[in-house]
Order: sequence, then C-alpha cells, then structure tokens
Amino acid sequence: MCTPPLSAPLSQTSSSAVLSALFLTGVQSAVQLEPDVPPADQEKLFIQKLRQCCVLFDFVSDPLSDLKWKEVKRAALSEMVEYITHNRNVITEPIYPEVVHMFAVNMFRTLPPSSNPTGAEFDPEEDEPTLEAAWPHLQLVYEFFLRLLESPDFQPNIAKKYIDQKFVLQLLELFDSEDPRERDFLKTTLHRIYGKFLGLRAYIRKQINNIFYRFIYETEHHNGIAELLEILGSIINGFALPLKEEHKIFLLKVLLPLHKVKSLSVYHPQLAYCVVQFLEKDSTLTEPVVMALLKYWPKTHSPKEVMFLNELEEILDVIEPSEFVKIMEPLFRQLAKCVSSPHFQVAERALYYWNNEYIMSLISDNAAKILPIMFPSLYRNSKTHWNKTIHGLIYNALKLFMEMNQKLFDDCTQQFKAEKLKEKLKMKEREEAWVKIENLAKANPQYAVYSQASTISIPVAMETDGPLFEDVQMLRKTVNEEARQAQKDPKKERPLARRKSELPQDLHTKSALEAHGRAEEPAPQDGR
Repeated sequence: MCTPPLSAPLSQTSSSAVLSALFLTGVQSAVQLEPDVPPADQEKLFIQKLRQCCVLFDFVSDPLSDLKWKEVKRAALSEMVEYITHNRNVITEPIYPEVVHMFAVNMFRTLPPSSNPTGAEFDPEEDEPTLEAAWPHLQLVYEFFLRLLESPDFQPNIAKKYIDQKFVLQLLELFDSEDPRERDFLKTTLHRIYGKFLGLRAYIRKQINNIFYRFIYETEHHNGIAELLEILGSIINGFALPLKEEHKIFLLKVLLPLHKVKSLSVYHPQLAYCVVQFLEKDSTLTEPVVMALLKYWPKTHSPKEVMFLNELEEILDVIEPSEFVKIMEPLFRQLAKCVSSPHFQVAERALYYWNNEYIMSLISDNAAKILPIMFPSLYRNSKTHWNKTIHGLIYNALKLFMEMNQKLFDDCTQQFKAEKLKEKLKMKEREEAWVKIENLAKANPQYAVYSQASTISIPVAMETDGPLFEDVQMLRKTVNEEARQAQKDPKKERPLARRKSELPQDLHTKSALEAHGRAEEPAPQDGR
C-alpha cells in the first residue's frame, strides 16, 4: 500500500488497519535501508520512513493502545538515527522538507498547563517535574534532527528554506515544557541552529528577549529560562569587540531586571554567568551593573540576598581597579548592612569576602574610604550578633583591617568612640527635656485628675551596644585573641537550642493535661 502523501499525515485517530498498512512498507524496508542499495532507492525508502514517522500515537489517555505500531515507529526512528550517523551523502535535497515536516508534526504541539507551583513556591529539588508521556518517540526525533544538523553533509543554504523564522518561533515555544529532558534537547538544537544559520541569529536573540520580557513583566512563570540563559551565555562569549549598543541594551534592560523575579533561584547560576561574561568583554559596564544589583537588592528574602552576594563576588573577581573605585562606597554600605543582618547566612556570606585575596587587595588600596564605612557595623556586631561564628569572622575582618593600616584603624576607633559619646549626650538631653515637660505638667492644677486616669512614663534610654567602648589598646588585644581563636576552631559553636528530650518536665502540668477532658466531649455517666 502506498504511503500517505506528505501533506496529509495520519492523525491519532487512525484505525489499526490503516496503521498496519502504513507501517508494512516500513517493516519490509528495514533491512533494505543499507549503503549497498542504489542511491535512488535509498532516497525513496528514506522518505517513506520519514512520512511513516509522521503518524502520532496516544500516550496519555490510552497508553496501552497500538503498542505494536508504537514499537514499529520507535524502531524506524532508531534505524534512521543510525543510518544518518554512519552513512555519507544520504542527505539529499528532497530529504530536507521531509525531515523538517516530520520534526514539526511530532514536536510542535500545545503544551499542557503547568502542574507545579510557580514563582518562589517552586522548589526544583522538591517538586517533581511532569514528564512527557510520548518521550520514547520524542527523544528519537530530537536525536535524529540533531544528527542531521551535525552531519558533515548538512547544507544550511538548502535547509534555510524550511528552517525559517516560523520554525524557530515554534521551537522556542517548546522551552516552556515541564520535562527537563526535552528542554535539554531543545537547548542543544537551538544552539546548533544559531551556529548554522547566520541569518536567523538576530531573530533568535529578539524572540528570546520577548520571552524574557513576558516572564519579567507579565507571567513570572516559564520553565525554560535557565536553558535559554545557558544558550545566551555561549552566545555572549562569542560577541565581537567592541560590543554593539544592542548587546549593551540587552544586558541593562533584560538580564538585570531578571534579578527581580521571585523564582530567581531556578536560573540564577546561568544569569550570573551571563552578567560576568559581559563584564569580561567590557569593563565599563561594571558601574551600571553593580548599581542595578544594589537597586534590586532583596529587602526581606534572605536566601535571595545570599544569591546576590554570590554574584557580586563573581563580579568583583573580574573587576578592574579603576571601575572598583566608582562603586566601592555604595557597595560597602550595602555590605555593612549585610554584616548586620540577623540572618546568619547573609552575614556569613558577606564576611567571606575578606577571605578573597583579590578583593582584599582592592580593599587595601582603598582602605581610607572603606574602613570608615565598615567599622561601625563590624564593631557593633562583634558585641551583639547572636551567632558565635559571625563573631569569629568579624574579628578576622577587623584584624585584617588593623594589619592593613594601624593608624587608620586607631582613627576609626577614636571616631566611633566620639560618635557614641555624642549619641549618649544627645540621649541625656532628650531625657532632661522629658523631665522638664513632666515638671511643667505637674505644675498644672489639672495634673492630679489626669494622673489618676493614666500613667505618664518617662522614656528610658536603651543601650544595645554593651559597654560604651574599650580602650584602643584593649580593642587591639581583643581583636587579635578572638581572630586567633576563630582560626583555631571555626566550626565550634554552642547549640542554638536544646533537644526536646533535654527539656525539664513539669510533672504537675503533665498529669493535669492527661486528666483534662474537653468540654464538647463530657465523660459518659452510669445509666445514660
């Protein structure tokens, strides 16, 4: 029986009789698709198999239907993968439209609604991805198409008539698939197309931009952002210098706003890689990039803040000293806030900057500007932070500052001491002012009436920083001792809470709870 024409592939509702007739030729020709077959017959059999593989099967509502023919299609696809891999001169001009059509029929489909939570609620480690039921066939179609693109016989000049903008747009829509296996194949496929078809490059970048814009400003949900960023990381790496204005706009208007989205954790490593690639290409972009990160800095989401600190350290690893000078003051003002964070992972990650040799060299060259910004935060938290590990890291940072410039360190100490004295004097003045106000109130004849109705309280000064300040020599000694102790035993830390089994038991309360009967469930009485 003849194979159906290309323009009319069979649908999922085809009967078993038609499927049997359709695949009969494929089964018979499986042993004939060999190099010793005449070229004209090879091409004919190849096209027959491609058309047979345009038949779609139901893997969702009735996965056990047509098992025989599903296996026949799988075998045909597998055979074509091997055939195109191990034979030369088999990709003739008539093959191109047949391959593209077969790929389109199998792949371009409406994706089902997302079954996983979106945004910050999505956890890639906990939420199981929804896998594509028809993957046994889809995987082989992807593999076959990739082998075609990678074949030495592949001719982009012929293929560009069929792999066009419409094809690319439909391919990009598939990146929203929940199946990570499909997204991985799509990533490789799009990268190969980008490399082979120069005329499609600008269009691909534009459409990826559009996906990002919708993701940032409309939906905040897309499954393939990480894969698209991975492709872009490779593309950015190949940008010629000097960078075009179009590429700079892409960095500032597309990549940086991606930091705002709640689900940043899903794609942050790929995003940070793209940003750093840009800065390695053009160091003058450092200032707008760092200022944008500070603008988007999380206020209440500590895990996201740790991600920002990770990315910022990657940027500082490649920063030019001349660019560092431009951003150091706002940058270290933010780091001072991070060191003061009650979330110990944020404070810890910020203090790890002092373990980076290159960052320390930059700080050393600009200590006169940086130490006055950091010193108050470091000193206060060395006394008040609840986590002992943070104390050790802070003393280590103070010790490094002290070794950099002893005189500057002493000056900052004295300045901080003077500011604390000013604060105390100001607080004392406020207290005295309140006392005067209260005395004036007492002089009023109505005071006795109102004093019985309400209690007037005088504000009490609250000192949260412990003792006012140590002597400079004592501070040096404390910093050295604490830093030495932290280096000896960095992991040692008191348990934050006792286990429940260690808590003392109140036997009276326990017996009262056991004897307690709820009001809605009265105990049964005799005779009732």
